[in-house]
Amino acid sequence: MLEIKNKIESHQHLKIAEFRKDIRRTAPHKHHSYLEFIFLTRGSGVHFIDEAAYRVKPPVLFIVRKEQVHHWELEDEPEGYVLIIKKPYIDDSLDTALKHLVSSVHAHTYLPIRSPSNLSSIFELLLLEWRGEEARPFQSEAMEGLLKTLLAKILQQVQAPRTKRLGSMDTFQRFEALLSDTGMLRNHVAYYAERLNTTPQNLNAICRRTTGQSATAVLAGHILGEAKRLLRYTDMNLGEIASRLDFGDNSHFIKYFKRHVGITPNAFRQLT
Repeated sequence: MLEIKNKIESHQHLKIAEFRKDIRRTAPHKHHSYLEFIFLTRGSGVHFIDEAAYRVKPPVLFIVRKEQVHHWELEDEPEGYVLIIKKPYIDDSLDTALKHLVSSVHAHTYLPIRSPSNLSSIFELLLLEWRGEEARPFQSEAMEGLLKTLLAKILQQVQAPRTKRLGSMDTFQRFEALLSDTGMLRNHVAYYAERLNTTPQNLNAICRRTTGQSATAVLAGHILGEAKRLLRYTDMNLGEIASRLDFGDNSHFIKYFKRHVGITPNAFRQLT
């Protein structure tokens, strides 16, 4: 069974720490309902996130979402920082700019960093503020301000086209956030359009403007990603997986998987 790691206390919604220097190889695992930012300034090896293998070439930033499975195969001593953010921290914030920044960065997984000293300085300030032994006046405000600065600096590393309209991006980011909640995946674009207070046609147009893909293709990417995780890391049978991913029966799920992946779910499971 896939391990679910929890590196943060239940009463905490935010945590910042130095990356553990003793980490070399870890077993595949998921996180317990939080978003994790990993900024490495030293180290080498490979970081596996779902189906992708990323060479660790610092300075580099990895963003691991709660539904993703990842593990490390490092070759020497790493150095850097880890930032953990739980959903309630963002939900409880009154700052709409913070919510937008988190939503914007949520879509990225791997970012080579061009200006590492800037990020290192902000991570170090966050760490010093978070480690404060006693609550200080305006401590939470300072933490939130530093977090916004960090997220903005991260997004400056992304060469995003400036032609995308903000409204479209907001809708697409909310669509991605709904799809990231793997506990409630639905195999119907219309379901998500209704949740987003729009039409399937408009959601499809937004996805095409934002990614060049249809809403159906974006949805399929998430469904297939979760299907692969369940096949590889759990002992759930095909019926259970089909039900979990909102397919009416096994045969529909098998045909869908083979059409997109090229092999049957059982064949994929045997390869892993």
